[in-house]
Amino acid sequence: MKIDILGVQAFVAIADHGSFNRAADVLHVTQTAVTQRLRNLEIFLGVTLLERTTRSIALTRTGQDFLPQARRLLQELSAALTEIRETGKAQRGDVSIACIPTVGVRYLPKVIREYSAMFPDNRIKILDHASVGVAEAVLRREAEFGINLAGPSHPELTATPLLEDQFVLVCRDDHALARRKSITWAQLQSHPLIFAGQTSGNRPLLDGYLGSESLHGSQAGQARLSLQIHYEVQRNSTALGLVDAGIAAAIVPNLAMQKGTYPRLRVIKLQDPIVSRTLVLVARKAARLSPAAQLLYDMIKNSRVAR
Repeated sequence: MKIDILGVQAFVAIADHGSFNRAADVLHVTQTAVTQRLRNLEIFLGVTLLERTTRSIALTRTGQDFLPQARRLLQELSAALTEIRETGKAQRGDVSIACIPTVGVRYLPKVIREYSAMFPDNRIKILDHASVGVAEAVLRREAEFGINLAGPSHPELTATPLLEDQFVLVCRDDHALARRKSITWAQLQSHPLIFAGQTSGNRPLLDGYLGSESLHGSQAGQARLSLQIHYEVQRNSTALGLVDAGIAAAIVPNLAMQKGTYPRLRVIKLQDPIVSRTLVLVARKAARLSPAAQLLYDMIKNSRVAR
C-alpha cells in the first residue's frame, strides 16, 4: 500500500494553522499544491477529512479521529529519518589501520572494497609494516587498530584471533616439485630454498615449529632436518619475485600468493608438520575506536574471508 506522506503533511498543517494559505507557507508550497495534496489523500482514504466553506475550515468526525494518528505518523517518520541521518554522519570519517604486508596484498582488499562501497566518502590510510611496526603504529596512535601476527602480548594491546594462514612451498612450473600437490618438510632437504630472513616476523614461527638448528643445515635440530637455505629475504614479495625468475623454490605464507600475479608459480601444501601462523586484530585496550573505524574493525572481524 502506498502511503501518501505529502497528503498527511498537508492535512496536519491545515488542521494546525486553520488555513490553506498558512499551511502553504509552512510547507513552502503554493495553496493550490496544498489543496491538491489534501484532495489526493481524501480520495486515497475514501473519506472527507475537512469541511470547508469560503469562510471557515472544520475537521469532520473522521478528521478529528485521524489527526492525532497523523501527527504521530509524521513525528515517528521524522525521528527515524533524523536517526538515520545522524548515524550516517557518525559513520563518516578517516580511518588509519596498520597491517603486515601479506594482509594488504590479498586479505584486506576484499574487505576494503565492501567497506568503500558502503561508505564511499570515508578515507582509509593503510600502514603496511613488519610485525613489530604494526604493534608500534597502534601504540603510537598512528593507526586505530592493526592486523598482525600472533605473538607475545603487549600489556596495552588486545589481540583478537582472525584467521590461520598456513605456510606453503611455491615453485615455478619447471621446478622438479611443480607437479606435487603436497610434500613433507623432509622431502625438501635436497632442494635449494628461499626462506624468511632473521628479521622477518615469520622466522620465529618457523624456528619454533622446525627447530632453528634444522634451518641452519644441522642434523641436530628437533625436526632432524637439513634444509638448504640458500637465500634469505625479509619480504614475501621478494621471495616470489626470485621464484618467478627461476632462482629456487620458496617457503611463504599462503596469503602471500595473489591469484594471477605470477601465472607460472605453483603452490604446494607442506605437511609433517603443518606450519601456520595466526593473524590477529590488535587495538589499544584503553582506546575507543571512532565510529568509522569500529565499522571497518567489525567488518574485518566478521568477514567471510576469515572463516
